[in-house]
Amino acid sequence: MTSITTEAHAPADTAARLAAFTDRLWDEEIIPALKRYIEVPAKSPMFDADWDRNGYVDRVVRDAAGWVEAKKVSGLKLEVVRLENRTPVILFEVPATRPGSGDTVLMYGHLDKQPEFNGWRSDLGPWTPKLDGDKLYGRGGADDGYAIYASLAAIMALDAHGIPRPRVVGLVESCEESGSFDLPFYLEALKPRLGHVGLVVCLDSGAGNYDQLWLTTSLRGMVSGVLKVEILTEGVHSGDASGLVPSSFRIMRQVLDRLEDSHTGELLPKSFHCDVPTSRVKEAQASASILGDEVYKRFPWACGADGALALPTTTDPAQALINRTWRPTLSVTGVDGFPELTSAGNVLRPYTAFKLSLRLPPLVDGHEASIKLKQLLEDNAPYNAKVTFHPDGRAGQLGATGWNAPEVAPWLHQALDSASNAQFGAPVGFIGQGGTIPLMSMLAKGFPKAQMMVCGVLGPKSNAHGPNEFLHVPYGKKLTTSVAQVMAACP
Repeated sequence: MTSITTEAHAPADTAARLAAFTDRLWDEEIIPALKRYIEVPAKSPMFDADWDRNGYVDRVVRDAAGWVEAKKVSGLKLEVVRLENRTPVILFEVPATRPGSGDTVLMYGHLDKQPEFNGWRSDLGPWTPKLDGDKLYGRGGADDGYAIYASLAAIMALDAHGIPRPRVVGLVESCEESGSFDLPFYLEALKPRLGHVGLVVCLDSGAGNYDQLWLTTSLRGMVSGVLKVEILTEGVHSGDASGLVPSSFRIMRQVLDRLEDSHTGELLPKSFHCDVPTSRVKEAQASASILGDEVYKRFPWACGADGALALPTTTDPAQALINRTWRPTLSVTGVDGFPELTSAGNVLRPYTAFKLSLRLPPLVDGHEASIKLKQLLEDNAPYNAKVTFHPDGRAGQLGATGWNAPEVAPWLHQALDSASNAQFGAPVGFIGQGGTIPLMSMLAKGFPKAQMMVCGVLGPKSNAHGPNEFLHVPYGKKLTTSVAQVMAACP
């Protein structure tokens, strides 16, 4: 193999050869592997209490680990690590091929999935992979099954062309969709094996469009849990009791009014807000100039009252980006205590329960916010009803903290821009994302000097967590090659 330059600005022929390699690997091996992955309902522990006994998580972990080992990358070591009573992680290590390189590139992904959800197209299903044109449909392919395969493909592309790179460590978990509550224990146990992390590559994020490389610069935190209002021990005749027995739903509304202004959607507690850094405002304005109205038009709006589409909270693209990345928001994602409409009789229900999802700005501590939220919702319940809020997190980590990226180093900015221009023909874009990746705040504390390349395939209409989730295959290929270029440019 001949040596090829490792400058950040890779020659066009080098970038083209890397792209040809990753394209072929995607077509011949990664897409078939992802199809097998999609078929397995490896739901995250929050959504499958019997995940260990069912064995689906173990299966996708075992399959992914086997695929990596089968590639026979020189010097690769792989271990499936299992701490007692915790979801497994894959740890693989590949030694540096660049003489004198002391830094480690840490590559991250996850293999657990969100549940099925409803509303899938009649020809699609969550566990039925389907390649339709340039889109691979099915649960988990884009979020985030592809990450481990793309990570190794980037390494293989560099090695196949004799391009030196740093040491690489891959960490792939199976608890991310449940808040990564097992991950801190693994990071503590495995930290000595991670080495000196100079660059983190996280392929679990999104893209503003499919026309360029996008670097995620911030992530929101999250507190989720079940809010339950109980007023009766059993249902009673609504004609007999209503007007005397207060409705559990009305009490629920009163409780939620403490948290949210229902007219504007603004979260009322000041502690759930933070100042938006000036740099992020400017960044949103720059991204808005690229994306325009597609910032809000990309969502599947229902038909509104006048026959036109329903409206977003704002039609200003820059403000829309700020709202979905730096403002706290409340969503009700599930309900209990309600009968199906077909069996809804004249009964005053004994309780109402909502699954709440509270997204927090990047700089708000998730654990502290969870404690404050519980107190706000439970104290001084109307009518002395039994009001309880049970967060999904674990002791000491009841909520996930968001993340605000460190300043991008000049070498990384140059490498990202070079890769984006080479693979997409457009410069790199910078964008905040409204989702949560708990690992990033953990790594920011553990490796404060590391640079962060947080990217992903979740672009417009990819619909992770919802129906018709898809992976945009051409974007996945180009992202893989971009990662390879950036790794080659590491100082």
